[in-house]
Amino acid sequence: MQRIRIGLTGLAFVFLLVLLGTVILRSSGDDAAGQGEPNLSAPNEPLAELGVAPAQEDGANTGSAANNAL
Repeated sequence: MQRIRIGLTGLAFVFLLVLLGTVILRSSGDDAAGQGEPNLSAPNEPLAELGVAPAQEDGANTGSAANNAL
């Protein structure tokens, strides 16, 4: 029974430590975000911005991937 109590106490301590770290990081990030102008435009191709997928050219046919699969 003592091992269970120690384990649960340790688990609660780690949870509170992570929660405290999240609160500190989030509060410091909010101050920096409020200083600049907000970016209202949503990214058109988030995977292309990350470099995971190639960007589509303007006017590209979205059905071309289905045609290439045949």
